[in-house]
Amino acid sequence: MYSFSFHRAQSVADSLAGFTQHSDARFLAGGQTLLASLKLRLAQPDCLVDLGQVQELKGIRVVSGQTVSIGAMTTHAEVVESKEIADALGALIDMASHIGDPMVRHMGTIGGSIANNDPAADWPAAVLGLDATVITSGRKIKADEFFLGMFSTALETGELITEIEFRVPKRCAYVKFRHPASRFALVGVFVADFGSEIRVAVTGAGAGVMRMPAFEEVLKKEFSADVLKAIVVDASVLNSDMHATAQYRANLISVIAMRAVDKASGAT
Repeated sequence: MYSFSFHRAQSVADSLAGFTQHSDARFLAGGQTLLASLKLRLAQPDCLVDLGQVQELKGIRVVSGQTVSIGAMTTHAEVVESKEIADALGALIDMASHIGDPMVRHMGTIGGSIANNDPAADWPAAVLGLDATVITSGRKIKADEFFLGMFSTALETGELITEIEFRVPKRCAYVKFRHPASRFALVGVFVADFGSEIRVAVTGAGAGVMRMPAFEEVLKKEFSADVLKAIVVDASVLNSDMHATAQYRANLISVIAMRAVDKASGAT
């Protein structure tokens, strides 16, 4: 590790002030990615602004059964243990319970996950699939405009995620084919049925989380796994690496999407 300043913020205002006092500061949430990056010298900020004591960034609220709001510093484990979320949006419980291992779930936060926007992370699929709104220190950003590609988001320098607001659909589910060691998604699919709109978000397959318009169109006509069988996924835009070829991931998208539709329908 190298020398840097450390500011333990006590409020959102204190966090923003601490950030602006340095030329190259970083917000520290759960630290599951940032601390490893520091050790490898992939990031060398001159100050870390620790958000762990900022109570304004924590908590879960369900509003009239229509929206679920989760504070940015809420951990994956706290989501799993939330009765409010279990009653309103159980798919988030199921998804969060399969993130990493117990240490990661108790340290990692939802805000940190979507701000980092790892192309194989689970939360971006939930945010995009549920048409969520990312609320920051200065504005509200719809999910479709938030994720810009690998490790890239619409956040501006010094902008802090404070809360994520999820729409509650009629039915939804998340299924992933996970790497046996890292437990990241080789492919993960979040399917949500809002009645007038179907959203299908895929993580792990490409440079970042993405929607599948062809899937959404046919599922809007008939919410059944069978209607997805005839759709051929374009492998040319997908990742190919030591873990899986692009063609393998293309096939996985179809298979996992069908499982997610069945799961949302109560067929599995």
